[in-house]
Amino acid sequence: MTAPVLSLENISKTFGALIATSGLSLDVRAGEIHALIGPNGAGKTTLIQQIYGALSPDSGSIFLNGDDITSLSVPARVRKGIGRSFQISNVLTGFSVLENAIIAEQARRGHCFSFLSPAFSDASLIAGAEQLLDRVGLLARASQQVAALAHGERRMLELALALAGQPSLLLLDEPMAGAGIEDSQHMTQIIDQLRGKVAILLIEHDMDAVFRLADRITVLVEGQIIAVGTPDEISQNQHVKAAYLGDDS
Repeated sequence: MTAPVLSLENISKTFGALIATSGLSLDVRAGEIHALIGPNGAGKTTLIQQIYGALSPDSGSIFLNGDDITSLSVPARVRKGIGRSFQISNVLTGFSVLENAIIAEQARRGHCFSFLSPAFSDASLIAGAEQLLDRVGLLARASQQVAALAHGERRMLELALALAGQPSLLLLDEPMAGAGIEDSQHMTQIIDQLRGKVAILLIEHDMDAVFRLADRITVLVEGQIIAVGTPDEISQNQHVKAAYLGDDS
């Protein structure tokens, strides 16, 4: 059997008396969209930070494509194949949309320019950057300054930049947060198109999007997993209804 793209084994993290994650184990399979849901304060973003390397677990192990990455730095994990979007948009607002994509494409290829100007005029980098933007429907906005983009468009750009490194695992932390209905629908469509191409661990409070997108769902409450299953299984789980989704029965 093929090893999962991501495997967490007994991950625990505390902050004083606060238990953020407690003996947590889960896996994300190749090509699947795996949603991580739970109430505010459940430990979802803390878990993402441990996977990405911004926080170190107190105990437990993290494996990416079968390799133990528990002690690796953030840059080393990115090189290993992790891409991430953040709760708060993380793009360069002083540059154009195309320039942001060129910088990401330059990093993917391992090019090194002493100044950015040569990169911005490199035809090959421009072509690669335009492909990234086209993938998320932003090619028509290439010449716009990022500061002029709507919030939802910035989230689309951030997704394009995360995909630039051709990750095997994509961590998406509330990609629909703050977006309008139209932008949320667009983001959902883009994520859906990534199914089968990259393993995705998705944190999202928009339950309509979660149940439309997820192949599997893990429910986290107070740092512990209370259920894992398909959307149908989770929607019918009485424990999950009582703890998070709400029980209308």
